Amino acid sequence: MIRRLKYHEIDFEKYTQCLESSAQRKYSATRQFLDISSDKKWELLVYGDYEAVMPVPYVFKSKIKIVHNPMLCQQLGIFSKEDNVEINELFLNFLEKNYLIRIYSFNEFNHFKTSLKSKKNYLIPPNDYETVYGKYSPKRKRKLRLDEEVVMNSEIKNISFSQAESFIKENFLGADKEEDIDLFISIFKNMFEANCLNFSAFYLNKKIINIVVTYFDNLTVALLGTFNDKESVKISGASVLIDKSIEVNISKKIFDFEGSELPNVEEFFRGFRPELRPYHLIEYSKKNIIKKLLSLKFIMKL
Repeated sequence: MIRRLKYHEIDFEKYTQCLESSAQRKYSATRQFLDISSDKKWELLVYGDYEAVMPVPYVFKSKIKIVHNPMLCQQLGIFSKEDNVEINELFLNFLEKNYLIRIYSFNEFNHFKTSLKSKKNYLIPPNDYETVYGKYSPKRKRKLRLDEEVVMNSEIKNISFSQAESFIKENFLGADKEEDIDLFISIFKNMFEANCLNFSAFYLNKKIINIVVTYFDNLTVALLGTFNDKESVKISGASVLIDKSIEVNISKKIFDFEGSELPNVEEFFRGFRPELRPYHLIEYSKKNIIKKLLSLKFIMKL
C-alpha cells in the first residue's frame, strides 16, 4: 500500500499536485522549501497513486541515515485530500518500522490513534488587517506606538542577504555550535537567491537594530527568525516589523509564527493574538537510536 521512493524516483508533478490540493497543505512540504532546507536529502512515502504522500528528510551520522526534520522546517507529515486516521496510522507504522528516527514532525491537521507528543504553533489565518490588529493585546498595541523621536529617526527597509548577513551573525541566539549558525546562514542565502525569503530591517538613526526574516509563497508568510540588537530591545522594532508584514500580507495569506517552546518567545507571539495550532511529532534519543540500530544488526545476523 505504501511505497518508499528515493529522491530521483519521485514524480514531482504528482507530488506537487497532491500537496497543493491537500487538506493539510504546508509551505514547508513544498519541493522548493525541502530542497533548500535539506539540501535535497529527502525521500517520499506514497500511498496508492499519490493519493497521499509523506516527505521524509534525513541526515547522515557516521554514514548512517537518520530521519530528522531540517533546520527551519517545523512541520511535514501526511498530505491527502482528506485527513484519514487509518491511512495516517499506516504511514506512521511504516516510518517507525523502516527508519531510524531522531525527530519527525507531522502537521497540525494529521490525527492518529497512537498517542504522540505535541508541540505548539501559532498562526493568523487570512483576514482584513483592521480585524487582526483589533485583536492584538493591549500590551502589543502599546509597543507599536513608538515615541515621536523614534518615529522621526527610524525607517523600515527590505534589504538584501548581503546587507543582513553580518547583523544576523552578530545577533544570533539559540544555536549551540558555530557550524549551526553557518548552516542557518547558508539556508537563508539560498532561499533569498530563490526569491522566496525577505529580510525586513528596522533602522534607528541609520543603523539596523532589528531584522525579521520571512519565507513566503502564494498562500503563506512564515516567520523564520527575528534578530535584535540587545541594546535596543526596548524600542520594539521587531514588533513593528512583524506588524508591518502582517498588514501587507494578511488579507490573502496565512501568517505563521512557527511556534516556540521558549516562554518569553511564546509570550511575544501571543501578543499578536494568533490561533494556537498544536502539531504531533515523534522523537527518539540518541541512546534509543543506537539501541534500535544494534537490534537491527542482530536480526540481520539471524
